[in-house]
Amino acid sequence: MESMKSARKAETGNPGSDLSEQIKAATKENHVRAENTQLMLSYQKGQITLRQYKVLLCSLYEIYKALEEELDRNSSHPAVAPIYFPQELARLEALERDLEHFFGPDWKKKVIVPAATHKYEQRLRKIGKQNPELLVAHAYTRYLGDLSGGQVLGKITHKSLGLSSKEGLSFFSFPDVSSPNRFKQLYRSRMNGIKLTEQEKAAVLEEAVSAFELNIQVFDDLQKMLSVTAETESQIPATALPSSPIMQFTAGVCVALATIGVGMFVF
Repeated sequence: MESMKSARKAETGNPGSDLSEQIKAATKENHVRAENTQLMLSYQKGQITLRQYKVLLCSLYEIYKALEEELDRNSSHPAVAPIYFPQELARLEALERDLEHFFGPDWKKKVIVPAATHKYEQRLRKIGKQNPELLVAHAYTRYLGDLSGGQVLGKITHKSLGLSSKEGLSFFSFPDVSSPNRFKQLYRSRMNGIKLTEQEKAAVLEEAVSAFELNIQVFDDLQKMLSVTAETESQIPATALPSSPIMQFTAGVCVALATIGVGMFVF
């Protein structure tokens, strides 16, 4: 299994005793694979489309909703408390503002995600209830990734979509983090100080690898969904589509999900 191989390699390779360094080593290969998914390559080329961004926001909303609700519920857990920074890092409200900007006030009725996103959300709920210390792996890979690449990806999105303002880009903004680099140092220091048994540490490393794999599956499912949506819409007469661009988008995505069988989950 990919996750177990990478986690074991990090342990035997002795990249350092710090948990943050061990996670970095364990997820190195998975990180590269995530960056080379079609969706992320579009970002790197500055070719992100509005449709890609919309469906990405929908999936991010469901992922962060699960992650942050589980972090909130386990905020006093000894492994979670040191890395619990809701004021500085929470993304849920920002994602809600972005979704309302693009989909309107009834955006919750239009949040459609593929099966891979539902799988990711279920995993977060499960470990939040059974093994809260594993939330450390997901929080680290998500939040520090957001802080590291958020500013750059925000600028790429703004330029690629030709937006006239920064509305719809709240996800990339961390107004309560004055210095991302200093904050990342603080976060790593707090995480490295968490008391874990060797067995728990090994489980966190494996979970970090799984977090990247879950992300890769989400990216791949979103791209498949978009590809089938575009193909389906090209075969449907314009007179058969709803007049509203948002409803056209939603209708096309629903047909795509049914066509490729990845499942549809409306929350």
